Amino acid sequence: MDSNHIFIQVIGFVGTVLFFVSFQCKNNKNLFRVQFLSYLFYTIHLILLGAFTGGISYIINTFRSLCLGSRWEFAQRKEMCVFICLLQIAALYFTWSGWISILPVAANIATTIGGYTHNARKIRLAGMLINSPLWIIYDVIVGSWAGILDEAVSEASMVLSIIRYGWADLDKVED
Repeated sequence: MDSNHIFIQVIGFVGTVLFFVSFQCKNNKNLFRVQFLSYLFYTIHLILLGAFTGGISYIINTFRSLCLGSRWEFAQRKEMCVFICLLQIAALYFTWSGWISILPVAANIATTIGGYTHNARKIRLAGMLINSPLWIIYDVIVGSWAGILDEAVSEASMVLSIIRYGWADLDKVED
């Protein structure tokens, strides 16, 4: 293993730390702001690994987090959710490299829909039950150690947030 490969993994690990921190934000807007930074690191990490569908999907995730973490009313609307999901499908089309390409796109569409409910419980359910399992499979295939760790840590972080805030308290829709 050369120093270049280790450097690429370190970039991903920075994204992992930031993503863990994101689920400790009770306010959804702050959660999406921290995830924005995390996604930037993951985009670079995945593209350097040659995992272009995942990398492009993370660029779209970065845009999604910018929208969901913003105060712009139009960025919070369901129409923007549809637009972002269509961007994911376009990314799938343009970066197609076989069935593996479906994994990050399907994961991100589920997370986008969950995020646009503006409901902390639904956001976490989409992450725990759809997003993380699909990304773990993708990360194993493309060799992203940071991605594997990220999804395992994300699962733990989502469970911790449920314990900290209570399941019932997470069922509120935030504006």
